[in-house]
Amino acid sequence: MRNRDRSLEVETALCAVARACQATLLVRRQTLGATASLAKEDKSPVTVADFAAQAVVASALQHAFCDDPLIGEESADALRSESSAAMRREVVAVVAKALGTPVSESETLAWLDRGNSKGKAERYWVLDPVDGTKGFLRGGQYAIALALVECGEVVAAVLGCPAYEANGMREPGIMLAATLGHGAFELPLHGADTATRRPLRRQRIQDGARLRMCESVESGHTDQGVAAQVVAALGMQGAALRMDSQAKYAAVARGDADVYLRLPTRKDYREKVWDHAAGMLVLQEAGGVVTDVDGKPLDFSHGVALQKNRGVIASVSSEHGRIVEAVRSALG
Repeated sequence: MRNRDRSLEVETALCAVARACQATLLVRRQTLGATASLAKEDKSPVTVADFAAQAVVASALQHAFCDDPLIGEESADALRSESSAAMRREVVAVVAKALGTPVSESETLAWLDRGNSKGKAERYWVLDPVDGTKGFLRGGQYAIALALVECGEVVAAVLGCPAYEANGMREPGIMLAATLGHGAFELPLHGADTATRRPLRRQRIQDGARLRMCESVESGHTDQGVAAQVVAALGMQGAALRMDSQAKYAAVARGDADVYLRLPTRKDYREKVWDHAAGMLVLQEAGGVVTDVDGKPLDFSHGVALQKNRGVIASVSSEHGRIVEAVRSALG
């Protein structure tokens, strides 16, 4: 499994995510489409950018891997009503612009429908077309997260972070990619080519160095009280790096932060696979570690949710055991 060549999958994913990033930037810059949003059943927002990014990625996967199922966060059903006609037209316009070719409403809706898989196949893709939609709407961080799962294991991933400002890059926007057993690399979103790829490898934390926390802007995404106890137990000082989306995984993988905690806010809550698959593999292949709060690996073999896991701890490898113990102690 680890030694299998997945270069075609990674290159296809890089191209698809790059185009999806461009689609979201078109919406953000309002050159096409508005950032008006609909409310889903769970009250979370979904925008023209979410729909357009998913359609763009789904079209690429359909062309390259037509038999592979796709778990996408969004559904075309919300766009089919007459009340959504204006948004539907905007989505089609953004998709056409990102793909550089005319597309029809029926094509766009069909691509969105490809994301209706439940993740029961031996091989499938997982997509969060705009992870951190609230961040996208407020002008903050967000990510396009695409991963390939085989036999319950994440084996390839691409994470696009259009608003991430990285040292040494002339303008915001980075992509990070990883293949199981073959490491991770990053490259600029704009002007990307093979010459601009830089291997990612996290360094060990020096003895006595202060850990840097990365946390969500949305307070409801983690148990703030438990997180505060963990911060105190680990002796972390200073303000946490706060950002939306799986860009937090990118921050830990790049060395801009050392710890990311997603602590369960209620006993029955289980994380969705699209919120962690891509970021997890990128960080692990960069030398970090990702487990649940009990120290168990994340199990992607149970459909759309991480049914066998509670919460998520992502960190630099040299400190992960100590962080898990602090979390378990705080959780009692």
